[in-house]
Amino acid sequence: MFLVVTRNFPPDIGGTQTLMGGLSESLLNHGPVKVFTYEFPNSNLYDSKSKMNIERIKGIKLFRKYRKANLVNNFINENSNIRSVLTDHWKSLELLNKEQLNKSKTICLLHSKEINHDKGSSLNKRLIKSTDKANFIIANSNFTKELAIKVGINSSKIKVIFPGVPKPKVIEDKFKTEAESIFKDAFPKIITVARLEKRKSHDKVLMAIKNLKAKFPNIKYICIGFGKEENNLKKLSKELSIEKEVIFLKNIDENLKLALIASSNLFLMPSRIDKKSVEGFGISFIEAASYGVGSIGGKDGGASDAIEHQKNGLICDGNSLDEIYSSINNLLSNKKYLEYGKIAKENCIKFSWDKIIEKYKKILN
Repeated sequence: MFLVVTRNFPPDIGGTQTLMGGLSESLLNHGPVKVFTYEFPNSNLYDSKSKMNIERIKGIKLFRKYRKANLVNNFINENSNIRSVLTDHWKSLELLNKEQLNKSKTICLLHSKEINHDKGSSLNKRLIKSTDKANFIIANSNFTKELAIKVGINSSKIKVIFPGVPKPKVIEDKFKTEAESIFKDAFPKIITVARLEKRKSHDKVLMAIKNLKAKFPNIKYICIGFGKEENNLKKLSKELSIEKEVIFLKNIDENLKLALIASSNLFLMPSRIDKKSVEGFGISFIEAASYGVGSIGGKDGGASDAIEHQKNGLICDGNSLDEIYSSINNLLSNKKYLEYGKIAKENCIKFSWDKIIEKYKKILN
């Protein structure tokens, strides 16, 4: 049995949620999977369709982590057939009993924004103490690995395994039609799927859309996601007079999301560093690639592990409006998006879960 302990899990949206959902589904091909995670709206429907044994923890956020840890510790104590414990975050590992964990192999996944704490700080000390419990530490990119070593995590335990993506779904006609009705006759069709956070550079993207409107009067930008920047971004869109060119969507059907991605000319997420928050990888780039859509990502963080500059997309400075604008303009004006999209689809095969899960199996064996 594989025991997955995670704060982030579908149907919640986000890179880590997608990663943990995909990893857990892939492990099912190699044994039973038990998941401890938090409750989320509509999670009952997701769980009812899953072959995994998913236990959702409810309650006030402050106390949920203690309740989850107690449930996991008891579960490990009562079950002797656990092959491995896999956690999405050092905080998911922090309260687990080390002696109980020694009964099987423990894997802790790392993401850059969660470990970017000054060496010697209280959070850094907690991070080191927690990750020391793991037999293996999985960094989601080479950037994350280097950052982990820099903040003091035991380098001998660290391995880089990129997040995987499932095989692209065949999109039903009704979702294709709905996506077409949203984009209509637009060109270019640009999309972002991400949490609405400052580090994702949505604000710079909106400014770039404003500037590109003069050259591409039929431009359309779809922004899928939610987060604390939602109201600020909608306000900025109004101030820039691009409300007709920009559509904000959230809590949409997964199939519609995929249909919108597949209909796009460009996936755009030029992330930047915001205080301690930094993009570790960018699984959305690979998801877009699986549907033949090239991407533009930011130079800060691990996007370059997902995007090969001037091959299947472009890397630019997410702090620079000029670079974001010129990157989009270059990709569109020379029809590079067609070439990049084709290469992106060919290259994304190496990120398929069928191949990625073999790397986890090698560690577990």
